[in-house]
Amino acid sequence: MKEYNITVVKTNNPAILKFESNHMLVKRKNYEFKNIDEAKNSPLAQQLFYLPFIKTVYISGNFVGMERYDIVEWDDVKDEVAQQLVEYLNAGEPVVIEEDTDKPIAVTVYAEVTPNPATMKFVASKKIVGSMYEFKNIDEAKDSPLATQLFQFPFVKQVFIDDNYVSVSKYEVAEWEDITIELRELIRNFIAEGNDIVTSNAEPIKTTETGDNNQSQPQEDLDDTSLEIIDILEEYVKPAVASDGGNILFKSYEPESRTVNVILQGACSGCPSSTFTLKNGIETMLKNMMGDRVNEVVALNG
Repeated sequence: MKEYNITVVKTNNPAILKFESNHMLVKRKNYEFKNIDEAKNSPLAQQLFYLPFIKTVYISGNFVGMERYDIVEWDDVKDEVAQQLVEYLNAGEPVVIEEDTDKPIAVTVYAEVTPNPATMKFVASKKIVGSMYEFKNIDEAKDSPLATQLFQFPFVKQVFIDDNYVSVSKYEVAEWEDITIELRELIRNFIAEGNDIVTSNAEPIKTTETGDNNQSQPQEDLDDTSLEIIDILEEYVKPAVASDGGNILFKSYEPESRTVNVILQGACSGCPSSTFTLKNGIETMLKNMMGDRVNEVVALNG
């Protein structure tokens, strides 16, 4: 059974908040409900309209957006709303009773080159997962039906899935001009058929990968410098590497040597230009923003 977590995200409109889930909530359409009658096909939206301050409910991909009336401020109620969502979703209750489930989902997929010549990014026209996933072989991919299918090709080396794209890394035995169309069509057809990209047992990538034996260390146990580094990576670095089909994880900070250790994933892993990006991009940024607390950034797998 899936375990849902909710993250509250501000929008440009102070009356609207997004409540993002770590799992997809709907696959086929985006939904907007302005009252409880319009929400007759969404048990979740109907529940939310019992809150007197809810004006409009939006459901799309992996989030629920809510517009409030002015009788309350979000700061006073957002935590309770998030908790109500978590309890509802973890009880296995339906979000939207989607119609036309026998019809293909309208989706397009295009291939996009990345700075890593061994990795191609396949971008869908809709969100496909609520978290990041990395699979380095077919055994690791057992909880991802899509990745399992991709590993049927002998030239597929690694699969990285995030948001609305799939990054595929290949072995040198194949050239992209010979395999790109086939991979793109497989991914597009898989999504169009409404198949699960990952199952409820799939382990998403953590925000940080700290501690020994890849055990995640709670952020509250980290020192202030480490937390500041994580914030900078999340705000400034991750969006840039995600656009190239990759990801970066904070591993550790060594105060004696002032060294920041990170892990590169997806297109960033094994990329010939990753060292340049690490030294001239990420390392320079951290030095500029944190002064003499950072001396060097090292990729443990780069």
